[in-house]
Amino acid sequence: MKYGKIVLAGGNGYLGGVLATHFSNLADEVIILARKPQAETENIKTLLWDGKTMGGWANSLNGADLLVNLCGKNVNCRYTEKNKKEIFDSRLIPTRLLGEAINDMGNPPRLWINITSATIYRHAEDRPQDEFTGEIGTGFSIEVCKAWEKSFFGTETPQTRKIALRMGIVLGLKDGAFPRLLNLVKLGMGGKQGNGEQYMSWIHEEDAARSIEWLLNHPEIEGIVNCAAPNAVKNNLFMRSIRKAFGRSFGLPTPAWLLAIGAKIIGTETELILKSRWVKPAVLVNSGFEFKYGEVKEAVEALSAERKAFGAGR
Repeated sequence: MKYGKIVLAGGNGYLGGVLATHFSNLADEVIILARKPQAETENIKTLLWDGKTMGGWANSLNGADLLVNLCGKNVNCRYTEKNKKEIFDSRLIPTRLLGEAINDMGNPPRLWINITSATIYRHAEDRPQDEFTGEIGTGFSIEVCKAWEKSFFGTETPQTRKIALRMGIVLGLKDGAFPRLLNLVKLGMGGKQGNGEQYMSWIHEEDAARSIEWLLNHPEIEGIVNCAAPNAVKNNLFMRSIRKAFGRSFGLPTPAWLLAIGAKIIGTETELILKSRWVKPAVLVNSGFEFKYGEVKEAVEALSAERKAFGAGR
């Protein structure tokens, strides 16, 4: 095997599953730290942790090639005071805990990646935001990202390289944003959202996993890294690409006022849809990483082909 041990903290969600599958073919063992037990599958096993207290799980970090922290309450909710506190705590507490565990061991992980969010940048319709010239925005979700990264980099880990991976929208069929957008398309409601001019920074799930492996093999890279395809697209083109790939010629648009009503009904915030996220992955591109799916057309067509291959129910 190419790697010894990969550890995914909070890795029982969608992206954790993508990474577990990817690395299971490359590593001797993949360990998922999760609150609920799961049956062991080949070389993937789950260790219980609560993300708050030290325990036997910490031993799994010893000698790991890679630790990926995916912890965090889903932000697809209303920003009530209760939810805000849970969003902060579910990110900051596990991050500090992992830092403490790493500081206490003699053979810590070679690389620790914290999956953060590309939403940390400002609403951008004028130019892309890269790691060097990008401007940090304002608002609740940005404050979460800032506190999260401050906590992450505030822990001294001299033997462990650290990367805050600012992730765009991950496109895959099993979960995340894409199945929800596809459902809108299938219901005839897959037109532009708002004025459709907001940019969407996205990445195919395969490229998300490949980019993380790339970072593992490039020890010269550390700090802030954007993880999104190099060609962000406006919302109207993004939705049109999905409609075309999945055989829908028309989709009703959803104006901002209707989105606001719908967001209240389903318990989310319109910011998740209307904010313009125009992110450029300068570090990955400059280091020579090649995206398999650099254009949204390629990505959604691949997902359409995958869905047909595995059955329309997927």
